[in-house]
Amino acid sequence: MALRLHDTLTRRTETFEPAEAGHVRMYTCGPTVYDRAHIGNFRAFIWEDLLRRYLKWKGYRITQVMNITDVDDRTIQAAIDRGVSLEEVTAPVTRSFFEDWETLGLEPVEQNPRATRHVPQMIELVRRLEEAGYTYAKDGSVYFAIDRFPGYGHLANIDPDSLRPGERVEGDENYSKENPRDFVLWKGGGRDHEGDVAVWDSPWGAGRPGWHLECSAMAMEYLGETLDIHTGGVDNIFPHHVNEIAQSEAATGRQFARWWLHAEHLLSEGEKMSKSLGNYYTVESLVELGHRPSAIRYLLLSAHYRTQLNFTIEGLKDADRAVGRLHEFRRRLAHTPVADGPSDGGSHLAELAERWRSAFTAALDDDLNVSDGLGATFTLVREANMALDGAGSFSAAGLDALGSALGDFDAVFGVLALRDREESEGAAGIEEWIEERIEARAAARSSRDFALADEVRDELLARGVALEDGPSGTRWKLLSQAD
Repeated sequence: MALRLHDTLTRRTETFEPAEAGHVRMYTCGPTVYDRAHIGNFRAFIWEDLLRRYLKWKGYRITQVMNITDVDDRTIQAAIDRGVSLEEVTAPVTRSFFEDWETLGLEPVEQNPRATRHVPQMIELVRRLEEAGYTYAKDGSVYFAIDRFPGYGHLANIDPDSLRPGERVEGDENYSKENPRDFVLWKGGGRDHEGDVAVWDSPWGAGRPGWHLECSAMAMEYLGETLDIHTGGVDNIFPHHVNEIAQSEAATGRQFARWWLHAEHLLSEGEKMSKSLGNYYTVESLVELGHRPSAIRYLLLSAHYRTQLNFTIEGLKDADRAVGRLHEFRRRLAHTPVADGPSDGGSHLAELAERWRSAFTAALDDDLNVSDGLGATFTLVREANMALDGAGSFSAAGLDALGSALGDFDAVFGVLALRDREESEGAAGIEEWIEERIEARAAARSSRDFALADEVRDELLARGVALEDGPSGTRWKLLSQAD
C-alpha cells in the first residue's frame, strides 16, 4: 500500500514519493530556546517523530534536520535583561529541551543546526536574493519585497494585496520598510542596544538575520534546495512558512518543499495552551506529579495530527491505562506456555497478527490515521486475549507472530519501549521480591489461608504493585502515582 499525506500547499491528500527513491529529506521547525518548551510544543515534535518512525518502518532512509533558533528578539531581550551573553540564555534551555525530548522517547534526528552557527549561510542567501532583484536595503537593513514574488501567500491561501499594515506581528514592525507588508531579511542599522549580544558583520553593515531567513538557510545547507517534507505547527504557516517559500524559491528558482505538513494546536481543558493563560504543562512538571512519560507520549499521539487535541489530567490517566493494557498483553505473551507439539491455536494467532498488520498499515497509510491504527491494535489485544483464555498452550510460531505485531506497533508509536524503561527504573531491585511474594500468596491460597493471601496482596499494593489473577496464573504491574 502507498502512503498518502495531506499537503497544506495543494490542500489535497496525495500519494507520497520522495524525489530520491528510498530516501526522505525532511525539515522540522525546531524550538526557540528562550524558555522551556511545554507539551503543546511537544505535540508537534512527537507527531513528527511518529511520521519519521513510520517512514522508517515502511523502509525509507531518513535525513531529518531540526533547527535550534538560538537568536531572535526574545532570546536577545532575555540576555539584555539579565546582563549575560546569548549563549548563557540559550544553552541551558537547549539542554532542557533535549532532556524532555529523551524523556518522551523521541528519536534523535540527523542534524540539529543552531542559527548562531550558520550566519554566513544566511548572509549568502540574502546576497543571492539581492542579485536576483528581490530585495532592497534601507537604513542598514535588507528587506524582501513580496510584490516581486508571484504567488506569495499561496501556502496560507492569502492574497498579498489583502494584507493590511500591522496585520502581522513578527518583530520587524519598527523597521522603515517601503511596503509594510514586506519582511526583513537582515536586521541592521542602529543596534547599540543589543551590544555584543547578537551582532554580526555583513556586506550591509552590522546586524543579525531575520527569523524566517534562518530556517531557509539551514534547511538548504543540509538537505539541498528542494526538500521532500517540511513540517511544523499550524501557527508556523503564516507568516513563517509563507516567507520561507518566498525567499527560498526566489533565490533558487526551484520548488522549496514538495510536501508541507502541519499539526494542529494542543488545547488545555478546552482552551489553547499558552504561557500567558497559565494553562500549560511542561514534561518535567507532569513527571514530577507522578505521570509516566509513556502516558504523555501516548496521549499526544492519540488524535490525528490535523485535529485539535484537548489535554486533561483525566485523559492522561486514561492514556496511562491504555499503555498499561498493551504492556500487560505483551507480558502475558512472554509467560504463555508453548505447546510441545502442533497447535491449532497457533495458526489462529498468526491470522490475528496478519489481520492487524493489514489494518494498521492501511490506517497509517491514510495520512497517519492514528485513531484507526490504535483501534486495530486494541482489537488485536482483545481477540488475542480471548484466544489465550481458551487454551493452555500455543505454538511458538503463533506467539511469535503476536509478539512481532506488538514490536512493529511500537516501532511506530514508541510507547512500550518507554514503559519498559519506566518499569525497569521503578522495579530495579524489587522484581525478584515481587515474584517471591506472589509465590507466598499462592501458597497461602493453596492452604486456604486467605487472610494471609490478602495481607500479601495489600503488602504488594502498598509498594505500588497491582496483581491480576487469570487462567494462566497471576500477573503483576507497577502503578504510577496517577493511578
